[in-house]
Amino acid sequence: MNPFSSRPLAEIPDNGALGVVVPHEAAWEHVTGQALYTDDLPYRSANVLYAWPLQVFAAHARIDSLDATTARTMPGVIRVLSAEDVPGINDYGDIGDETLFPDVIQYHGQPVAWVLAESLEEARLASDAIEVSYTELPSIITIQDAIEAEAFQGPRAILQRGDADTALANAPHRISGGIDIQGQEHFYLETQASFAMIDESGQVFIQSSTQAPSHTQEVAARVLGISSSQVTVQCLRMGGGFGGKETNANAFASVAALGAVLTGRPVSVRLNRTQDLTMTGKRGGFHATWEAGLDDEGHILAYKAVLTADGGFSVDLSPAVVSRALCHVDNAYYLPNVQVTGQIARTNKTSHTAFRGFGAPAGMIVTEDLLGQASTKLGIDEEEIRRRNFYAPGQSTPYGQEVSQAKRMDDIWDTLKKTSDYENRLAQVAEFNAEHQHVKRGLAITPVKFGVSFNKPVLNQAGALVLIYRDGSVLINHGGTEMGQGLHTKMLQVAATTLGVPLRRVRLAPTRTDKVPNTSATSASTGSDLNGGAVKNACEMILDRLAPVAAGMLGVHSNDVRITGDIVSGLGVEKTVSWTELIETAYLQRVSLSAAGYFRTDGIHFNLSTFKGNPFKYFSRGAAVAEVEVDGYTGAYTTRQVDLLHDVGSSLSPLIDLGQIEGAFVQGAGWLTQEDLRWDTSDGPDRGKLLTQAASTYKLPSFSELPQVFNVDLYVHPTDDGSVYGSKAVGEPPLMLAIAVREALRVTAAAFGEPGVQVELPSPATPEAVYWALEKARRPATAPAPVAE
Repeated sequence: MNPFSSRPLAEIPDNGALGVVVPHEAAWEHVTGQALYTDDLPYRSANVLYAWPLQVFAAHARIDSLDATTARTMPGVIRVLSAEDVPGINDYGDIGDETLFPDVIQYHGQPVAWVLAESLEEARLASDAIEVSYTELPSIITIQDAIEAEAFQGPRAILQRGDADTALANAPHRISGGIDIQGQEHFYLETQASFAMIDESGQVFIQSSTQAPSHTQEVAARVLGISSSQVTVQCLRMGGGFGGKETNANAFASVAALGAVLTGRPVSVRLNRTQDLTMTGKRGGFHATWEAGLDDEGHILAYKAVLTADGGFSVDLSPAVVSRALCHVDNAYYLPNVQVTGQIARTNKTSHTAFRGFGAPAGMIVTEDLLGQASTKLGIDEEEIRRRNFYAPGQSTPYGQEVSQAKRMDDIWDTLKKTSDYENRLAQVAEFNAEHQHVKRGLAITPVKFGVSFNKPVLNQAGALVLIYRDGSVLINHGGTEMGQGLHTKMLQVAATTLGVPLRRVRLAPTRTDKVPNTSATSASTGSDLNGGAVKNACEMILDRLAPVAAGMLGVHSNDVRITGDIVSGLGVEKTVSWTELIETAYLQRVSLSAAGYFRTDGIHFNLSTFKGNPFKYFSRGAAVAEVEVDGYTGAYTTRQVDLLHDVGSSLSPLIDLGQIEGAFVQGAGWLTQEDLRWDTSDGPDRGKLLTQAASTYKLPSFSELPQVFNVDLYVHPTDDGSVYGSKAVGEPPLMLAIAVREALRVTAAAFGEPGVQVELPSPATPEAVYWALEKARRPATAPAPVAE
């Protein structure tokens, strides 16, 4: 037993080889409660101040006055932070549209001041005592209202190839439609949290639950009016992120840092659940309209669409979200003539932001909706019409990138159909539906093709610092952050494998900006690719230095040195030395045993003005089969079975990848079927209020909504050159496999009507939405439409 940890050493695997099933590196600490999160740290420090926000509950308003005189005299209150206290720039956005202490309220619940007190309760009471008066201004709450008012922000993007208008005019079949795609709340287990202090050198040290420590560092330094070198940001770990801590964390870290600078005391900012829900951005919703032309065989000849994203009150990451949505409207399908416009609506809501999938889910679901409708109109089986439109080798995306490994999608598709017994189950569903009038079943299969890399090429870089000590132990630092996804586990495996040592020799330090600078956010499914490449690079630099030392010890050429399982050997000789002997000898010979590694993704480029280029290093693929059963009286449904097959290349860590696929799918199913964000759109006093601001009103997936049978398989094949050890990203792509559940529900609703009936299903497809869809399907076209109450 290690005296410094309660985890038995026997549970730390000796084998560091990639592809080995190992548990999450902090699994023991998580289940025993030893793992520390940002909000645990204040309780281990003395003299801490706690922050509470003063929120203004108006959708859009101008602040006329703010009087904190009484609040400042209340017990325990040390300071009230407001705009005049900011020594630098009073903004946490990248283009100056997100004021930290605003004089104009842009969404219901926006904070205008923060109280610092000896306890959280004293801060809360003092916040209630602040007198604020304001004048309400006109507000826009829905995307549709923004479109009518032409309230847009940020750039407008156009994806174009061929002549969509002419192809539409000449197409044998034309169909059109539209869909409203609701957003999604991140609902990470750990709410937004930051803890800042000033050390003895005057450095501002921020512990933050952030996916982007370097960005948090830059924003905090800007607010404080100091250089980035005077600010260090550390992220121990996050209790979930999903994109919600990519930019959202910056404001709260800045408040904590400002409070620490002004008071000289440590400051804790931690939102409760209601504050987190009302003050942070979501996955932005989309409103989409589309029109398509198809031939008699169901091939898409022309495709036109307009995708309008709900950006909330500021731009934030919405331009990149829209860009990725446009780059994924094709999903797995070849679109010869296409024109898709993407734009961002400005509404008086929290600024919507990154969320797992980052726009791609919205782009994909529009096209899947199109194909579902086309299947019914043309009388072609849904599986077949999708298969006929798959990319063929040599074809390129509408933005000009050749689709590598195009046949892999066909192989995944055919393999999954076989392993899921798709054809037989399709017949069984038809037989069941023929025998049951008030309960129906449906089966659907859908594909996913997801491009991996940041759409913004400059972000595709990473750094790492690897240190080897005289006793042979290894410490690695990298720029990625751990939010439960297992990135640290994979980095330990990469380091152990590259160095040729057991996994138990390698330890990982928390992510911090004074060890690895200028890091990109841990997002876009690039965490393993970028940081793994940097860790591998650092380890290889050290190995290059060790090789001549080992060659001298073994009497071989340095190219013939091999290190495996802690043993250093040479080709053609029997003599071996241990890893620790090699390291001690290298030290005595004054050989450097540390290295700063670096990795950049080569071969990617993208021109936003022309919307052309190669924005992705490779494509990750998968397919899903989903079977559902729907009650015709209520619209309530169960997911009877789900079968997933997802391409992971050569998996770095199979157990981690399985967990990611399962979790992403469930989160996607929640988004598409039950997580229903609602805002008050009335003209009353609560206009703009988030109505679903608790777990009691915002329905998250629970065990009862999980598939009754849930089969997940890894499609394991080496991927394109360029990713670390042939692996493929697995964080985001599986989320879109959940589209199969939504399509199965649409097919099932149609089964209540006559053959060929068209069904439009909103997103999320809640039981209520499914009920009204099936009710419309089973009524004759001449009957009056049912009215939802």
